[in-house]
Amino acid sequence: MRKSLSLAIFGALLIPAAAFAADTNGWSGAGEVGLASAKGNTDSQTYVGKFNIKKNVEQWSYGAGGQFLYTKSDGEESARRYELGASAAYNFDDRNYINSVLRTQRDHYATYEYQHTATVNYGYKAINNDRTRLVLEIGPGYRWAKIQDQRVHENEVIARGFVDFSHKLTDTTSIFDTLLVESGSSNTYIANDIGLQVQMSQALALKAAYQVHHNTDTVDGSKKTDTLTTVNVVYGF
Repeated sequence: MRKSLSLAIFGALLIPAAAFAADTNGWSGAGEVGLASAKGNTDSQTYVGKFNIKKNVEQWSYGAGGQFLYTKSDGEESARRYELGASAAYNFDDRNYINSVLRTQRDHYATYEYQHTATVNYGYKAINNDRTRLVLEIGPGYRWAKIQDQRVHENEVIARGFVDFSHKLTDTTSIFDTLLVESGSSNTYIANDIGLQVQMSQALALKAAYQVHHNTDTVDGSKKTDTLTTVNVVYGF
């Protein structure tokens, strides 16, 4: 029964992506989903997913994306986190650009109930060819944050840094590493996503990744670092 439910959820998540791919109107991107189920001494289910889309219009580039994590252990919810983001960039030439980025993250079991950020950044495409991509961004911004289960808000100016690296080992196998740092006087948030992706067909790929989320400021009883290992099916369009 649980296996059938998992397959149904997987199919339901892929159907909208396939429908969107039929009428992208210049947009391209990818959606991915993964799940894990354990039975025995521990009964748990974990669902993860991610999507990103992008579009280029003359000198402008637009993008949006999101991800989620949900875990239930022995009938009790133990993890629920989701993140959404959007960006708009103006390209001066093939390497230099400036962009604005909005990001919101909610986590029901971490120190911060939410962290919303808005930044303006200078970007530089240090390497951008058919096999290797290295993009660097840096800029100022502002963060709105709230401590979990407390009426404590930490709103502050931040500095943002972002690194996006990918490299094709073969025609079908790629490695990737993205690093995000948002640093202010109250807290520094770091997110790192590193992994391997293997293309199985023109549209489908298998992706293994290791994610790290770190906050330098935490409340008592809350850990500074969360890690997540995933194996997802990716649908690209």
